[in-house]
Amino acid sequence: MPVETLEAQITRTLLPGMHLPPALKALFGWIEDNGLYIDRPDSTRIGFLFPEEALRESWADDERQGGTNITFFAEGNANLKYWFGHARAEVLDRLCVFAKTGAEGSMAALWLAPDGTQKIVHLGSGSGSVTVCVLADDALDFLRLLAIGYDEICWGGELGSPPPREGEFVVHPNAAYQQWVRSRFATTIPEVGTEIVRHPEDMHIKDAADPFNRWVSANCA
Repeated sequence: MPVETLEAQITRTLLPGMHLPPALKALFGWIEDNGLYIDRPDSTRIGFLFPEEALRESWADDERQGGTNITFFAEGNANLKYWFGHARAEVLDRLCVFAKTGAEGSMAALWLAPDGTQKIVHLGSGSGSVTVCVLADDALDFLRLLAIGYDEICWGGELGSPPPREGEFVVHPNAAYQQWVRSRFATTIPEVGTEIVRHPEDMHIKDAADPFNRWVSANCA
């Protein structure tokens, strides 16, 4: 039996009131068209932005290819009870996890905000990244954020500066993905992440400016 597409698998995890934005549909289609995915034995499809084998082969002590390292998959909200410390449906049913943003377990999710708008948000793992914020108000800006070329987008403190291009660990841009974003959407790629992520704040801070951070603080156990 054929494995469902990434778009189909993620769509099935959406909660009432949510939708899969056109820009994310286009992204998942680009991933599929370029063969940038693997299928697990349980038929879960995992999508990437750069060929995994080429990324591994390019990895050295001071550089690698591939741009931002992120994986896409259908998780939904099944495991968020551990993150929030409770299983209250009125909270968890407002989130749908669709990506892993960091090797330490941080996540990106669709969030149905109290005003009914849908945003893309970041949930830091707490064991590494502690960034909890709105990543993008719309999906196209999320795609543009990924095109900048940070190693991972889970480290909020790095988003106010361009990715290092010399002198540190250098992540070379994902040129194919950048070109696709520019041409497919007739848009530009920002210089720094904070052009899109307005408040890359840490979890549990007082007087947070970010609306998702405030909502999380009010709804964690």
